[in-house]
Amino acid sequence: MLSVSVPGDPVEQMLSSNTESGSVQNALASEQAYIKKRQELGLDLPVFYFSISNEATPKDLHLIPKKFHRNNLSRLIAQYGNWTLIDKYYQSIKQLEFATLETKRDSANGDAIIAIKDNIYQLYINDNNNVIQSSISKIQNQTKKDSSLLAINKALLTVKNNYQELRDNPTPIKYKTPTIHWYGTQCQYHQWITKFMKGDFGISYKDGRPVKSVLLDAVRWTVILSIISIILTYLISIPLGVVSAAKKGSKTDQTISTILFLLYSLPSFWVATLLIMFFGGGDFLNWFPAYGVGQIESGMSFMEKFGIRAYHLVLPLICYTYGSLAYISRQMRGAMVDTLSQDYIRTARAKGLNQRTILWKHAFKNSLLPIITLFASVFPLAVSGAIVLEIIFSIPGMGKLAYDALVARNYPIVYSVVMFSAILTLVGFLVADILYALVDPRISYNKK
Repeated sequence: MLSVSVPGDPVEQMLSSNTESGSVQNALASEQAYIKKRQELGLDLPVFYFSISNEATPKDLHLIPKKFHRNNLSRLIAQYGNWTLIDKYYQSIKQLEFATLETKRDSANGDAIIAIKDNIYQLYINDNNNVIQSSISKIQNQTKKDSSLLAINKALLTVKNNYQELRDNPTPIKYKTPTIHWYGTQCQYHQWITKFMKGDFGISYKDGRPVKSVLLDAVRWTVILSIISIILTYLISIPLGVVSAAKKGSKTDQTISTILFLLYSLPSFWVATLLIMFFGGGDFLNWFPAYGVGQIESGMSFMEKFGIRAYHLVLPLICYTYGSLAYISRQMRGAMVDTLSQDYIRTARAKGLNQRTILWKHAFKNSLLPIITLFASVFPLAVSGAIVLEIIFSIPGMGKLAYDALVARNYPIVYSVVMFSAILTLVGFLVADILYALVDPRISYNKK
């Protein structure tokens, strides 16, 4: 819904050409190229299986190629409700444009033709009566000054008459009468979702590459960073949570909690800036690279490649990891404190078991359910990436790719990133449910 509502035209973005060329032949060629590209992208189809509309709006309005033309026609429909006369008025504007393009341009009428084209553009995009009347009047004034513009003046007269007829014969009741237009499977959503299920994610509007190849280039860096960060986070936060719970209320517990909450309160972009400033060749030490993932040359051994990559990813990994430590460790601490107050733990202590055995053999396994619940949210994050950090450190991952795609209105890439995040969220919940049963034998998913 957002992609079809926001300003911008992906077809013009891909063609990168002005469809208003210097002759009718060039204009028609440009329009045909526009229509062909629009068909290739599937944008000539309706958006969904059906639309809730009104009797004034034609079922096939989506077939009009130019987006700003369709938007203005929709506004005219809302204002007058008479599609037959609106379409007649719209077609006369196109004929006026062709008459302007057919007029031979010379030094005498060049400026006038440019002004006429600007006013024709205003007719295409405006539904306001004052603006339309003003544009018609300006074109008329230009055509009166030069006899070579008589053909334009004749076409303009048709536009003027058609517009007046439209204003004299409104049918607003049709716009207020609801109706449903049914399109079936011949719609953009159906085409996209069926191709997505087959592994075809569409074409990037920016460079014409298949979205699949664009995603594969970016997803590996996000997955590498996410997996390493997740492992580090759990390896550090779980022991800290267990130690804090075992020494509840002690100086150790207070120190760990204070440090972790301090880290948790620091914004990642600010920490990233400080790390670059202090350790990335800023104003102080130049220990680590501040951006990129390193340059790999042919002939390098695996260890050489690993060393270059690891060297470049130290600072990003610190920023990826530190913020999660406090949250997961506090969850682990809370679960452990609750578990350590259970009767079976008192029994274990009464039997004379040492503290280490009680913590890690009896209490730890029964305290993992909150951690498993948090783990369910890891899957979408592993693909969607951290947008701010990837931009700061110039990492070509999914976060940076999604941000660049949003800025460029490259919607096929945005669709795919969001869709994978949604799928992986479901996978995360499924994995969490399975882990619940593995950790706690009391949880079962059989019919009993």
